[in-house]
Amino acid sequence: MPIDTHTKILATVGPATASAEMLEKLVQNGVDAFRFNFSHGTKEEHAERYNIVRNLSKKYDRHLTVIADLQGPKLRIGTFVTQKITLEKGNEFVLDMNPEPGNKTRVCLPHQEIFNAVQTGDILLLNDGNIRLKIKQKSEDKLVTEVIVGGDLSAHKGVNLPNVKLPISAITPKDKEDLEFALELGVDWVCLSFVQSVNDVKEAKKLINGKAWIISKLEKPSAIEELDEIVRESDGIMVARGDLGVECPIQNLPVMQKDIVKSCRQFAKPVIVATQMLESMIQNPTPTRAEVSDVATAVYDGADTVMLSAETAAGNYPAETVKMMHNIIAQVEQDDDYYELVQRDRKVMCVDNMADAITYAACDMTYVLPKTAAVITYTASGFTTFLMARERPNLPILSITDSEEVACKLGIVWGVRAVVNREIFNDFSKIDEASKAMAAKYNIGQKGDFLIITAGYPLGQKGMTNLLHTLEI
Repeated sequence: MPIDTHTKILATVGPATASAEMLEKLVQNGVDAFRFNFSHGTKEEHAERYNIVRNLSKKYDRHLTVIADLQGPKLRIGTFVTQKITLEKGNEFVLDMNPEPGNKTRVCLPHQEIFNAVQTGDILLLNDGNIRLKIKQKSEDKLVTEVIVGGDLSAHKGVNLPNVKLPISAITPKDKEDLEFALELGVDWVCLSFVQSVNDVKEAKKLINGKAWIISKLEKPSAIEELDEIVRESDGIMVARGDLGVECPIQNLPVMQKDIVKSCRQFAKPVIVATQMLESMIQNPTPTRAEVSDVATAVYDGADTVMLSAETAAGNYPAETVKMMHNIIAQVEQDDDYYELVQRDRKVMCVDNMADAITYAACDMTYVLPKTAAVITYTASGFTTFLMARERPNLPILSITDSEEVACKLGIVWGVRAVVNREIFNDFSKIDEASKAMAAKYNIGQKGDFLIITAGYPLGQKGMTNLLHTLEI
């Protein structure tokens, strides 16, 4: 079973992968974490799949991560009298609050907050950005627009507003209900959709109250304007390239991806790159060359995790897709330039406290101390391990914790294999013995090799990394 790569794989669970047999195949082919998309599926289905994943964790002695992805505020138009209409460039098209089915001249837009926020001259995008409208006139319940880019339009298509910040929460009533259910299940992370500002993250933190960690999905231009603030406040970040590529000029997306990954590295937060990574494998057994390069670019950029969406949720080749993604990751990580690139970003990072300095020095030691086999982090909160993963050492990171919950959360963090050992946290004198035992259990190193250990002392005290220790096997 492949677990030899540093970059992790997150697979979305859906109808194509709902069975225990298929979920097991995904694990066997390299999946480290599973995403449950609460835009689809029933609570009963999510609960059944959750239990299967937890059983697989026990079977394979791996702390597989479970992520609940909340739907967030979906902005959509209403219905039409016919199955679809065609908008012609230059024509006038009206969006209003009238709930009656629309036609080629108008349609319902049941979102008062949009009418309140937009201005004359603003752009509205419909159907994933394929239709572009410019607002000519506005009132409290009507927008008269000119069709700038036309095309076919059908019922309930999505609405995007580039550069317009809406006065709405990122957490809808449906999200609150789904969140309560997900936390009762025991998910490890919660994805917050359509984050507009750092205040959205703070609101979610109050609701979650420490029961899971928060991944902020960056899909709005306004979130990019507060990038560092949102990264600092979040526990992790997702580069959600679908809506982000609609609301921002699509040619800016590659640079945005690199900037987001770099910010996450700076603040030691795991980052997931998502959307259309191997899209053609929904229907085909092999990807396009461009898709292979896209996955490779995310790995070269230093992403912690790469994600599969419809490829595993509804595709015809979910197991093959995971295997392909694993093979691409493995090939990139064997390239000597890979570590040179990820270390290049490390050189400009700010070391301004003891924890940063200890971790930075530990990574440097892996390059100057001959025959170093692994880095071992002892962590109660995950903080020490996050710091070590940020440095991207060219070695396995073995994270030893006294918490099953923390171990499960670490499944999306670059290079980390998490192990639960409660005994050591009660007796620090056994740290050498425990470290050697864990290395031997996972076939790491041999006699005469070194292990580099970082920890917070006293063990179990959260938020502190103040110990650097070397140990010869």
